[in-house]
Amino acid sequence: MLLMLALSTAQAQKLTGAGATFPYPIYSKWFSEYSAAHPGVEINYQSIGSGGGIRQVTAGLVDFGASDMPMTDDALAASKVKLVHIPTVLGAVVPIFNVPGVGDIKFSGDVLADIYLGKISMWNDGRIAKDNPGVKLPNQKIIVVHRSDGSGTSFIWTDYLSKVSKEWENGPGKGTSPSWPVGVGGKGNEGVAGLVRQLPGAVGYVELIYALQNKISYGEVKNQSGAWLRASIEGVTAAAASIKVLPADYRISITNAPGKDAYPISSFTYLLIPVHANDAAKGRVIKDLLSWIVNSGENEVSALSYAPLPKSVAQKVLKTVYSLQ
Repeated sequence: MLLMLALSTAQAQKLTGAGATFPYPIYSKWFSEYSAAHPGVEINYQSIGSGGGIRQVTAGLVDFGASDMPMTDDALAASKVKLVHIPTVLGAVVPIFNVPGVGDIKFSGDVLADIYLGKISMWNDGRIAKDNPGVKLPNQKIIVVHRSDGSGTSFIWTDYLSKVSKEWENGPGKGTSPSWPVGVGGKGNEGVAGLVRQLPGAVGYVELIYALQNKISYGEVKNQSGAWLRASIEGVTAAAASIKVLPADYRISITNAPGKDAYPISSFTYLLIPVHANDAAKGRVIKDLLSWIVNSGENEVSALSYAPLPKSVAQKVLKTVYSLQ
């Protein structure tokens, strides 16, 4: 009895994490379920955006971070702690809109870039109309909505825009907090979704689950092969399947992936795990949590409109998890 008490006390851990809002719905579910199945383990995850998550984990303020963008070499080198990227799921970023009387809009990449550059400012612009024959587009001003916080979702969005628009690539470029040429900012995927829903004429971008949960219209996007695709688990999976060689550290972009079935604004999202050399007990719990996510949690992601890790990637990730100290 005393041995069991000592063991349970040793395993009792309070873990703190912070970062991406993109995967928050599935992380919230996972962490709740894991805690329920492991009495004594509490996991407190703050959905503050990828930029905030990276800042907190590199400063050693949290037990793990979360980001939709892979960290740069410079950021990894500057971190106070050694970090390992662990991919968890894949998701889609979608263009959401609130155009009265219009239920579906097709967006080509160059049009999205020019809307966010402020070069296309009306919904009945000829270039939008050309992609949407038969759709009655109103003579209404476009209100551009973007993230106000450092965001991995913004990184995915601007990484895509940089690949389809030279002017975007050479201007604002890709990043978690680019210098937005136009628009208003909302905090988190939740904030952007809320603003678009409130503002007639608005356009924004959010992770797919936020569009579904908020019942906001989201458009089809033209992919690299010229196919118009609405975001789906299958489309994200097809984008992931385009990877021929996965880097050992998993840092890779899959936006604008080749293939007729690949949804073009897709991405991995990552947990950023410090090597807990000074706290073996905490390290063991995190290692067990990560292995539970890959072995069990992946089975639940499709219900929340995320794509699970491809089996070959999941097997590779498990080896990485088991090698953690």
